[in-house]
Amino acid sequence: MFSQTDFVHMERALVLAARGMYTTDPNPRVGCVIVKDGEVIGEGFTQPAGQDHAEIRALKDARARGHELRGATVYVTLEPCSHFGRTPPCANALIEAKVGRVVAAMEDPNPLVSGRGLSMLRDAGIEVRCELLANEAREMNIGFVSRMTRKRPWVRMKVAASLDGRTGLPSGESQWITGEAARADGHAWRARASAILTGIGTIREDNPHMTVRAVETPRQPKRVLIDSRLDVPPEAHILAGAPTLIFCGNLDEQLEQRAIALRDRGAEIVPLVNENGKVDLPRVLIELAERGVNELHVEAGYKLNGSLLREGCVDELLVYLAPSLLGSDSMSMFNLVAPASLDERLHLEYQSVDRIGSDIRILARLVPPLPLH
Repeated sequence: MFSQTDFVHMERALVLAARGMYTTDPNPRVGCVIVKDGEVIGEGFTQPAGQDHAEIRALKDARARGHELRGATVYVTLEPCSHFGRTPPCANALIEAKVGRVVAAMEDPNPLVSGRGLSMLRDAGIEVRCELLANEAREMNIGFVSRMTRKRPWVRMKVAASLDGRTGLPSGESQWITGEAARADGHAWRARASAILTGIGTIREDNPHMTVRAVETPRQPKRVLIDSRLDVPPEAHILAGAPTLIFCGNLDEQLEQRAIALRDRGAEIVPLVNENGKVDLPRVLIELAERGVNELHVEAGYKLNGSLLREGCVDELLVYLAPSLLGSDSMSMFNLVAPASLDERLHLEYQSVDRIGSDIRILARLVPPLPLH
C-alpha cells in the first residue's frame, strides 16, 4: 500500500515531468522528488537529450542545498535507467548516493531498461515500489511508450469543424471555422508533438507554415509532408526554416528533378511506396519512430485523414466543433466509405469533452486501439 504522503510527492513529480513537455524528445518526460525526514530536499526533471535526467537533476539539487542523501526516498515518474546512453545510468547514481527507498510510477517500456533499473536498486538493498499513479505517468509519455512497444509514434489527428462536421466551404474557404481560443489550444497540442504531419492537399488549399505560433514553445516540431508526386512548390511556407521531411512515391526522372529543387530548399525526400503506388502510410510511422518521433500530430485534409484512418494509422482524434452549420455540400472531416453495417463502423471512446472559448473540444480514442503496453 502507498501512503497519502507517497501520492502527494508523486503528484509533485508528475508536475515536474510536465515541465519537460516540449524539450525532452526523444527521451521521456520524467520528474523526480527526493524526500528525507518528511522534507523535500531535491527536485528535478529531465533536460534536453544528452543532458541530465530527472534523477540526476534532483540529486544535484539536494547536494547544492547541502543535504545528506543517505536513506532518502526518491519519487520518480519512470523507472531509473540502467544502461549507458548519452548519459550514465541513473540507477547507479541512486545506488552511489545510498538512498533508502525508490518509488517509481511505472516501469520503463524501453527494452534496454524494462525492469533492470528496479532490479539493480533492489540488488543494492534499496527498497523499491512501483505502479504509483502509473496511468498518469503513461499518459504523460504515451508517445514514448508507443514508440518503445509498438515501434510507431502515438498519432493524434486534429480537426476543426462546424457542428455538422464540415471543415470548409465548397470553395475551399476554411479560415476560420473555430475561434481564437480553440486555435491557440490547437497550437498547444502542436507544441507537445515531436512532429506535425500534413498532406499536399492542405498545402495547395492553405499554404500553411505548420509551425507553433499561438503559444510559446522552446522548439518547433519537425514538419512532415505526404506528397506522392512532389507537387509542393519550392516557395511553399512549409519549406521555410528548418528542414521538412517529405514522403513521396518512386523517384522517376520527373520526380527526381522536383526532388533536386526541394532539396535545395533544405527538404529531405524519402520514397516509401506501397503496392498501389501510393505512399505507404504505416511504413511512414515506422520511419518516424526510428527517427525518434514519440507523438505525431496530424493536421490534414479529408482525403489523407480518411486514408490514415482506413490504414489503422490513427490513435486518437482531437476535434474542435464550432457552433455553426456549413451544409452538406461543404468539405467533410474524413474521406471514408460508409460501412456495410453499423457493426463495421469505426468505434471511438471519449477521453474528454471540454468547452474552449465558444467551441467544444473532443478528445476521443479509436476502439479497439492497437496494443499499447
